[in-house]
Amino acid sequence: MKSDKVLDCTGLYCPEPIFRTRMALDELEKGQVLEVSADDPAAEGDLHRLAERMGYEVLGVTRDGDEVTLLIRK
Repeated sequence: MKSDKVLDCTGLYCPEPIFRTRMALDELEKGQVLEVSADDPAAEGDLHRLAERMGYEVLGVTRDGDEVTLLIRK
């Protein structure tokens, strides 16, 4: 799936990936997709909870070593 915006949060630790993801999602229109990459061990769970709390959909999660990438539809 093609994303409308890409956000690289690798090298950042909680709570920075959450703050940056929230700001990026605020910039998107309803239905657009944000791709977020992070390597913070807590990022996957934190980003899932953020999406759920805001009423957005996690379309997919991929892992490559310590890095996780989530696709979130606003």
